[in-house]
Amino acid sequence: MKIAQEIRTGNVIMISKEPMVVLRSEYNKSGRNAAVVKMKLKNLLNNSGTETVFKADEKMDVLVLDRKEVTYSYFADPMYVFMDEEFNQYEVESESMGDALHYLDDGMPCEVVFYNGRAISVELPTGLVREVAYTEPAVRGDTSGKVLKPARIKPTGFEVQVPAFVEIGDRIEIDTRTGEYRNRVK
Repeated sequence: MKIAQEIRTGNVIMISKEPMVVLRSEYNKSGRNAAVVKMKLKNLLNNSGTETVFKADEKMDVLVLDRKEVTYSYFADPMYVFMDEEFNQYEVESESMGDALHYLDDGMPCEVVFYNGRAISVELPTGLVREVAYTEPAVRGDTSGKVLKPARIKPTGFEVQVPAFVEIGDRIEIDTRTGEYRNRVK
């Protein structure tokens, strides 16, 4: 058991028999009122989001979820199939995949997260290198500030905002948590 002000981003807590992952946690202490913690939460079972406010000294159950290193194998509608090094297969529903679908590639290493023995989500590495499949040419003379343009990445065709100097065929690193361009890779 932890009190609400000790809960950090990424912790999984139980709220009314539902496992919720903390996406954001803000501690607030005003002059007259009691301290509160505002949390943005996502339900691990059905991916619904919510924002709630807790008293700073409210006690909560923190869960420790099982994780397993796996590689992506194939898509069997509506399930994505992953395999570990002992050739055990794990199926994750497409609704539970979230943003991982934008970056998924055959043989890609990732982690499957389990709750009560059931695979509920997939976590990717924080940084991935992908090749730019298509992007518009840069506009000459447009150098004011941070100029970004859309680019589609291989193999999924997901669109990422990249700087004007990135061209077709360049390899770029992408932050999978935010979906933002990090840098160009040689």
